[in-house]
Amino acid sequence: MPSRGVSVMARSIPFTKMEGCGNDYVYVNGLDVSVPDPARLARAVSDRHFGIGSDGLVLILPSERADVRMRMFNSDGSEAEMCGNASRCVGKYAYDHGLVRQPDLRLETGAGIKNLRLCMDGCTVTGARVDMGEPELRADRVPVLGGDGQRCVDFPITVAGTAWRMTCVSMGNPHAVLFVDNVHALNLPELGPQFEHHPCFPRRTNTEFVQIVDRGHVRMRVWERGAGETLACGTGACATAVACVLNGLTDRRVRVELLGGSLDIEWNAADGHVYMSGPARTVFSGVYNFAD
Repeated sequence: MPSRGVSVMARSIPFTKMEGCGNDYVYVNGLDVSVPDPARLARAVSDRHFGIGSDGLVLILPSERADVRMRMFNSDGSEAEMCGNASRCVGKYAYDHGLVRQPDLRLETGAGIKNLRLCMDGCTVTGARVDMGEPELRADRVPVLGGDGQRCVDFPITVAGTAWRMTCVSMGNPHAVLFVDNVHALNLPELGPQFEHHPCFPRRTNTEFVQIVDRGHVRMRVWERGAGETLACGTGACATAVACVLNGLTDRRVRVELLGGSLDIEWNAADGHVYMSGPARTVFSGVYNFAD
């Protein structure tokens, strides 16, 4: 790998694959490598047959406002504002690679600055607790065309000929949360795209299908905007916790059980911020040969 601070245009791109609760991305150190077309690279590396295989691409970049900055691209090449699972992995990468020296760091994202506290087992980073900030509930800022003009809570929507009730939350990116009796009985490949591209979501949406277990535990499946069904979504878990509280279904601290693992979410009553705690793991590193 070239020394830090030397920007190169490479056909062979060093990368690290990381995952948080099975939400896997390819991470490229943008301090060392120039990626002129990240959307194209995201589509290439995400392919699970002809590429590395991932839910998308994350570039780790210098920041004038924080310790590091991340840009996140979905597997279809579209850029997203924020990814909770990726934010934890960027924190681990930054510490493991000497970009930061302390377990508390600031991360610049498309949804603003996020504060991370790394979880350590000796000298090993195992995960992080992320201050995800305050949820945005105003319908026009989610954005969603619905609700009472202020909030979209328990709001009707018809998809696939079925009447649903949704609660919409932005965690820097848009989410529609729906409560169901059994998340495992759903046909997400059929339902997910119809929610994502529904005309009431001007910037498309991530969609969470949530089953209440008890007041401290829920199960969730997610259809991510630009990526399809993934094993986990950190911002989606945060939006789910907020929606559960708004609908009186859980307490403010809840464990969100995802297909790839669990995240602990707290919507703090004192400061109004949502805090997400969960794992971050390096899978492997290598060099990707970017062919035309």
